[in-house]
Amino acid sequence: MLYGDVKSLMTVDIMRDYFLTLGKVWIVVAKTDIVVYETNHMLHSFHGDFSFSHHRREIPVLKHFLKTVTPSRYQEDFYFNKLWFHIFGCLPVGSFCGKIGVCPLNTFLEFLPGNVDIMTISDTSYLIYNAVHSLAHALHEILLEKTEKTSLQAANQTLLLLRQDIPPRNCYNSMRPSVYRDGVLVLGGFFPLYFLEPESDMVRLSFLSRPMDKMETYRWLWKNYQYVLAFRFAIQEINKDPQLLPNLTLGFQLYNSVTSGQFTLRSTLHWLTGKHHLIPNYTCQTQGKTVAIIAGTTSAFSAEIGTMLELYKTPQITYGPFDPMLSERDKFPSLYQMATSDSSLAYGMLSLLLHFGWIWVAIFVSNDMKGEQFLQDIEAEMVKKGVCLAYSVKLPDTKSRYEETEISFLEGIRISSANVHILYGDVMGLYTMEFLSKYYLTLGKVWIMATKWEIVVKETDHMLHSFHGGFSFSQHKEEIPGLNHFVKTVDPSHYPEDFFLSQLWLHAFHCVPPGPLCGTIGVCPPNASFEFFPGRIDMLTISDSSYFIYNAVYAVAHALHKMLSEQMEKRSPGDTSQPRILPWQLHQLLRKIQFTNSAGEDVSFHETRHHMPHYDIHNIVNFPAGFRLLIKIGEFSPECARGEDLVLNEEMIEWPVAFKETPQSLCSQRCGPGFRKMPQEGKHVCCYTCVVCPERDISNHTDAEQCIPCADHEYPNQDRSRCLPKLVTFLAFEEFLGMALACMALCFSVLTAAVLWVFVKHRDTPIVKANNRTLSYILLITLLLCFLCSLLFLGRPNTATCLLQQIAFGLVFTIAVSTVLAKTITVILAFKALKPGRTIRRLLVSGTSNFIIPICSLIQLVLCGIWLGTSPPFIEVDKHSEHDYIILVCNKGSVTAFYCVLGYLGSLALASFIVAFLARNLPDTFNEAKFLTFSMLVFCSVWVTFLPVYHSTKGKVMVAVEVFSILASSAGLLGCIFAPKCYVILIKPDKNSLKALRNQYNSQCSLHLHLLISWVLNLSMSFHILQRNLHYRLPYFLGKNMKFCNLKCVYVIVKKRTDVLFSLYEFLCSPFLGNLDFSNFLHFIHNLNVK
Repeated sequence: MLYGDVKSLMTVDIMRDYFLTLGKVWIVVAKTDIVVYETNHMLHSFHGDFSFSHHRREIPVLKHFLKTVTPSRYQEDFYFNKLWFHIFGCLPVGSFCGKIGVCPLNTFLEFLPGNVDIMTISDTSYLIYNAVHSLAHALHEILLEKTEKTSLQAANQTLLLLRQDIPPRNCYNSMRPSVYRDGVLVLGGFFPLYFLEPESDMVRLSFLSRPMDKMETYRWLWKNYQYVLAFRFAIQEINKDPQLLPNLTLGFQLYNSVTSGQFTLRSTLHWLTGKHHLIPNYTCQTQGKTVAIIAGTTSAFSAEIGTMLELYKTPQITYGPFDPMLSERDKFPSLYQMATSDSSLAYGMLSLLLHFGWIWVAIFVSNDMKGEQFLQDIEAEMVKKGVCLAYSVKLPDTKSRYEETEISFLEGIRISSANVHILYGDVMGLYTMEFLSKYYLTLGKVWIMATKWEIVVKETDHMLHSFHGGFSFSQHKEEIPGLNHFVKTVDPSHYPEDFFLSQLWLHAFHCVPPGPLCGTIGVCPPNASFEFFPGRIDMLTISDSSYFIYNAVYAVAHALHKMLSEQMEKRSPGDTSQPRILPWQLHQLLRKIQFTNSAGEDVSFHETRHHMPHYDIHNIVNFPAGFRLLIKIGEFSPECARGEDLVLNEEMIEWPVAFKETPQSLCSQRCGPGFRKMPQEGKHVCCYTCVVCPERDISNHTDAEQCIPCADHEYPNQDRSRCLPKLVTFLAFEEFLGMALACMALCFSVLTAAVLWVFVKHRDTPIVKANNRTLSYILLITLLLCFLCSLLFLGRPNTATCLLQQIAFGLVFTIAVSTVLAKTITVILAFKALKPGRTIRRLLVSGTSNFIIPICSLIQLVLCGIWLGTSPPFIEVDKHSEHDYIILVCNKGSVTAFYCVLGYLGSLALASFIVAFLARNLPDTFNEAKFLTFSMLVFCSVWVTFLPVYHSTKGKVMVAVEVFSILASSAGLLGCIFAPKCYVILIKPDKNSLKALRNQYNSQCSLHLHLLISWVLNLSMSFHILQRNLHYRLPYFLGKNMKFCNLKCVYVIVKKRTDVLFSLYEFLCSPFLGNLDFSNFLHFIHNLNVK
């Protein structure tokens, strides 16, 4: 569906010539006779489509008129005659140009050949017919009213007043080449005010006839008339200044100048010739007054006319952008540039890019040396600052607006991922961008203009333009006093010779005040001034070029003043004639001129002048009515310190309509805090992927190249964007794990103390006495210490606790395990090694087993002493075990010593387990060998499991594992050894008595008792026989018959026989009813043998 005004719809038709769309159905909501005009396409894009138009009734006489009309009826109509000749190739008799050829009989518009249908009345033709009739009816009503009141003569006068609104014809048709105001000396000004286009006769050139110098204005550049105003204002100020060029009036001569392949030198030739008709290599001026030329909107124009001006050594002062090529004195010795070098422009634009984080940009430069140099400079700075170039385009050379231009790059603008574009180059190349952007509207791009905005973006009919929301860099300038007031008050009546001003006034206000050449046209409103200029042109914002033009006029004036002063000093007192000044005489003075303008800025052409200009940054704002404005939003000062050189007021920035907030221009999405950039192979450095920082590293800014490790006393937060201080912690009593372990230790300690109390209280009971009461006491006390030593591992570590932890642990567990070993060895050897003559028997009889505990403990004590002497434990700050905390732990010091202690303890435990395992099946009522075996199995299992778990944990958990292993192994010893005895003592006390044992085993001991009695009655045979049989037979009866009970009967039989028997009785009637303490018994017999 196509809807819009005629101009834009014609643009669509022009563009579809290059982009033919045959597969689309168009619904045209406009005047289709204008939109779809004549075209050479056989199959048109609009073929088969629909057009909506207002319903209208047919005008009967109009169709008949079209069928019968011929050029002979309208001889004065040149257009109709030309149309007739173009279509039919002939003209009838009575035409404007006379008869040409022979027209056929059916030569009427009804039979119009080709693809033009003139018989179908269009909407526009219908409305024109009605408009003419409406105007006629209105005039008729006015004349009727006047006729009733006044005479016919008064009515004719009224008609003349109505006709005054029609501008004189010569105001439109006579385009003057220049505007001139006389003076003693004249300054020439070349300003781009309009585009020229040759008439059709001039296009078809031929050497057979003289070329016709017929031109027509294609388009006015009304904004550029501000150059003329600044030029006039400067001359007016100088003429009024009594201190500068006194008694001398400056005049001016204005010419239009636009760089183009055909008309660049046209205005220059007019200036040199002095006539309307161009005569190359001739001048028709008898005495030239022009002393200097102010020109050069573009470097191309300055260079082209500079070659011609150099022939006459006429100074040319340019007001366009600075071009280093024009500074070459060998090529352009008569050319001076008002603009300073743009050496800091690349830094300013780069600062703006970095300020908003734009690191993915496209650059458009003019296809010349200046554009190439700028591209190289800014690319070098972009590499240093990490900004990437998405792509660069050299704008096509468009010196002629009529030449075809390569525009394929424009399609890439819209689809490019770069949202920021830098535009730099000559005026015409940038104008091409403006012209073509009408067809390639790019609302989602931010443009940064590195040139004169008022030239680049000219008048356009777009409501929202592609450049809206962009930025423009211009050299900083102070306000010229009085210039704004002059612009506000000037009108054509002040400069009647200025044809350009009259045209501008007529265009803007549809009137011309009295005074100009065209005379009075219409009635101007009272507020008709540039201050209230209608439309989209801002004449009050002084552009860079206007500022340079003002300075250029003053530079010439100061040079003239100095030259005149020098000539006056050399003249004789009586000579009053005006000295003659030739243009070439100004060069030496212009090179050395230096002055301060009314704005307070130093102006000179010296090579050592200021080369680091400050820049004003403007935001480009388009308003819906078509009016655009430059709003100053910041400055760039390259001489300031880094970080202070760019000043922006972001609240005043208006962004393009496609963005609701500050736009981004990135090849890849930004890596936020906690991520780092990882470049992609084969792509720009700005194209990367984001990788999460390692566990202990952070990145606290966007797009970090590398992650930063946190200090040992800090840890990264969850987002890994900043480091937080670690809290000092340890396995404290207050936390749950520490409290649980402490409670377990205390509970087991209390339980151990309770068991010890039970054993002490029942120390005379058979079960307590049968299991070596002393070793039981030692084992219980040691287990109590084992439970309590685990508390040393809890709480805040200090030097004392670190030293005591491992030493206490090693010693108390060594005592506990050696006690178990002593008990087990005593049992196993008593049963297995009691045959007469054995060496082990003699060792056991001598009480060697009682030295197991001190010997084993002494060895462990030596190891611990070596440990403390070489590398004792110390407090360690563990910063790596836990993410959020610094853990205070006790370092073992020497790992070797720690494992030596632990290995020695393990060897004792393993020995105890083996000995207990061998004694597990020994007979007796209260034989605890099985319980010792199981307890050591639990003990060994705990510490074997401890080793891998201990090495796989760190920090507080490692300490907790060690504490738990201490408690578990200690509890295993306590439970496995003493739980059955406590059960008998507390729950089954009836089994812990002689009477119960006697009743249980009375029936089984009669046979063994008679054998024993008969054996004892023969003791008197010899003491040797007693010793031998007692040592050999008694273990046999006790061992083979499983149980031996009711030994008191021995007292009844042998009480009165001898003292030896009495001693035997006392021993046999001792409370060792289960596992008899055979070592004491053998020791007793041994004493008898000695005696």
